[in-house]
Amino acid sequence: MAGVSFVKGGVHPEEHKELTQHLPIEEMPPPKEVVLPLSMHFGAPAKPIVGKKQEVREGDPIAVVEKALGATIHSSVTGTVKAIEPRPHPIMVRCDAIIIERDPAAPPRQYESEDWRSLTREQLLGRVRDSGIVGLGGAGFPTHVKLSPPPAAKVDTLILNGAECEPYLTTDHRIMLEQPAKVIEGAKIILKTLGIKKCIIGVELNKPDAINALNKVLEKARRDDMSVSVQGMRVKYPQGSEKQLIFALTGRSVPGGGLPFDVAVIVQNISTTLAIFEAATMQKPLYEKVMTVSGRGVRRQANLKVKVGTVLSDVVDYLGGTTDDLVKIVTGGPMMGFAMSSLEVPVVKTTSGILFLGSKETDLSPHGPCIHCGWCIEACPMGLSPKEVGIYVEAGRGHLTEKFGVMECFECGCCAFVCPAKRPLVQFARLAKMDIKRRGA
Repeated sequence: MAGVSFVKGGVHPEEHKELTQHLPIEEMPPPKEVVLPLSMHFGAPAKPIVGKKQEVREGDPIAVVEKALGATIHSSVTGTVKAIEPRPHPIMVRCDAIIIERDPAAPPRQYESEDWRSLTREQLLGRVRDSGIVGLGGAGFPTHVKLSPPPAAKVDTLILNGAECEPYLTTDHRIMLEQPAKVIEGAKIILKTLGIKKCIIGVELNKPDAINALNKVLEKARRDDMSVSVQGMRVKYPQGSEKQLIFALTGRSVPGGGLPFDVAVIVQNISTTLAIFEAATMQKPLYEKVMTVSGRGVRRQANLKVKVGTVLSDVVDYLGGTTDDLVKIVTGGPMMGFAMSSLEVPVVKTTSGILFLGSKETDLSPHGPCIHCGWCIEACPMGLSPKEVGIYVEAGRGHLTEKFGVMECFECGCCAFVCPAKRPLVQFARLAKMDIKRRGA
């Protein structure tokens, strides 16, 4: 299978996927307590609909967003609300959260499956909304909103993002390998919800077993008027970024400041597709996560299915602790993830992985001045000028960097990866965007 790709920029970091790609998904026992932040999605924080000492069941809604953009939050365990108070958050530093103490005697919630084909598009969309599903590739955009594009968009193609181009991460790989039939059915559920017929599943060629598993299901799949196909893609970071993925698979270019539906495309992540399948067929809310725990700073690597709200310290204890060589903890992948200073941070809906990096896996040396080599410009998949953004930010002029395209930056990290001076170019871009937005407000 010949691989397709985007054209401009990109890098080839060491993959490190050999640490976990062979490990089947295992289910971590539920912790004694879960911490459920009220911000686990793009949009307004959810508002609690439960109070202290109230008993809740696994899967019950506990916080909702009524009039703004957002997603419902559900309890991931059966137990008692212990508190509603600020707790550590993987991105926001601290955030109000609902803390639930689990009832150890309560049995797991059971769900019955039904045929989704008898449901209308409106019913399917309602189940996605009621299940609190958000984009699990990292952005956390409410999925029911994404599946309701404006009629003028005239969407004709669904893309499932199976690239998983971030180093270390292997959860989507394992889901495609272990549950390919659910991924294919999930794709068809989305097609019916959107009212379209065509889906392309893009998978990087370093996952041949996943490509074969999906194709085997498609060969035996029920014949209908929906077209689902698998397309291999060359191994290059950031192959899984929306705009790069769309160009690679369709040849369409999303305009600056535009969205995928501007070129008649909707993109969904593999993990999100599985969550949509479970919502449509079982009415199961999103309160469990498959994530990769990797790096040479943890004693045992794994692809874990965990309850949302599980704190990192419980994950570490389950896997046997950390090694003496641990120097950095990252939630997400090494290119776009966030460094953590505490193990008391909870797993949220968008947590794709937790990396415990050893001394040979990370560079902690200080950065130097820009040497104007231009490598960052060459590597940037958006054709921006990261070096200029960094220089302006250091000079206190971050608000003047729009002319260098900083608002189009999606913080993939290619620029920082190739920089010989080890400059924190992604952080510079974030600071510039914050400055522009603050002054604009």
